[in-house]
Amino acid sequence: MKNNNVSRRDFVKALGVMGAGSMVGAGQVLAQTNASQPAIPEIANQQAKVSTRIFGQTGVPVSMLALGGIFDIKSNQLVLKQALDWGVTYWDTAAGYNGGNSEGGIGLYLEKNPQARKDIFLVTKHDGGEMTDALNQSLEKLKTDYVDMYFLHGIGDTSRLDDSLKSWVEKAKADKKIRFFGFSTHSNMENCLQEAAKLGWIDGIMLKCDFRLIQTDTMKSALDAATKAGIGLTAMKTQSKSPIATETEADLKMGGYFIQRGFTQQQAKLKVLWEDSQIASICSQMPNLTVLHSNISAALDKTSLTSADHAALRKYAAATQSHHCAGCTQFCETALTNQVPVGDVMRALMYHRSYGDQKLAETVFDRLLATSRRNLSNLDYASAEQVCPHRLPIGQLMREAEELFA
Repeated sequence: MKNNNVSRRDFVKALGVMGAGSMVGAGQVLAQTNASQPAIPEIANQQAKVSTRIFGQTGVPVSMLALGGIFDIKSNQLVLKQALDWGVTYWDTAAGYNGGNSEGGIGLYLEKNPQARKDIFLVTKHDGGEMTDALNQSLEKLKTDYVDMYFLHGIGDTSRLDDSLKSWVEKAKADKKIRFFGFSTHSNMENCLQEAAKLGWIDGIMLKCDFRLIQTDTMKSALDAATKAGIGLTAMKTQSKSPIATETEADLKMGGYFIQRGFTQQQAKLKVLWEDSQIASICSQMPNLTVLHSNISAALDKTSLTSADHAALRKYAAATQSHHCAGCTQFCETALTNQVPVGDVMRALMYHRSYGDQKLAETVFDRLLATSRRNLSNLDYASAEQVCPHRLPIGQLMREAEELFA
């Protein structure tokens, strides 16, 4: 495939510099590498659409690639149009994304293109406040009467999924403001899935899951339990976003390995998750056409990963494990005498460093108890670091977060 004298392999190499989920613009990255900026290539089959999968027991087909909304959607309306053109009909946002402008950006598009609403599986999340008021505010921003899925955002345990919330969900469904309900989780994901599977009223879960986590026995068991319970599963953070802003020799070697295979390591990380039929969709941040087309190309490409590819990824995971938080806060947080929400702080760092969303990072950090925010740099994290399976420098990261957000 060629377009404007740019071959597919040349384009893949350019994308390999930034990764398919990077929040940095293509022009910026290529300028930093002294490479010429390629034109956005045409995808070979103009009629091709991203495949769909059935979302749990809802029976609803959703695109296997979902548009993540942590970017300035109001200024990037063309991304939404192109996403729909290529069959990316699952759109994900949240009240707090981009300072609230993410929902507003989708609302702007739907206001101008009301006929598109019927084709979109629209998801937003509850970020705080009274549930009904928060939902109504989201609907107003989104310029729609209903959302297809409403998630309780970022839970680390299932204690909030009580009878009162179940009653609220039943009323919201009866009022036709939501079609389905579930939650997103960035920490203790496996336990959250296992417990949700026992409830009988959770329609969907968006969970942090990447090529590292999906190969563990605990994650496999959790996915099985949720699937048997009819819960639709959306994977996020699949391209291994890290709270540590470091590029290692292993990162460079892995990028080169997959470029030789004809796709980037970020595209390979998507493929690993798609190989599991229990994952209905992968939510990826696609803030510009370059990233969008790269991920769509990966979704349309039917090339399977080989055993050698999987072995390379396992080797890479082992070499870089100390740079990636697995979300297992049941270890680090319980090891600390003082109650410190390590997982939430890690999440704020990730939004800041990997997604470039300072507002969202500060929002997550500001939700922490004032005592927790003030004391981050004064605590001894040795016990937490000792029990961390990946041996992350937790104390260093907590101090950096305080400097960045306090």
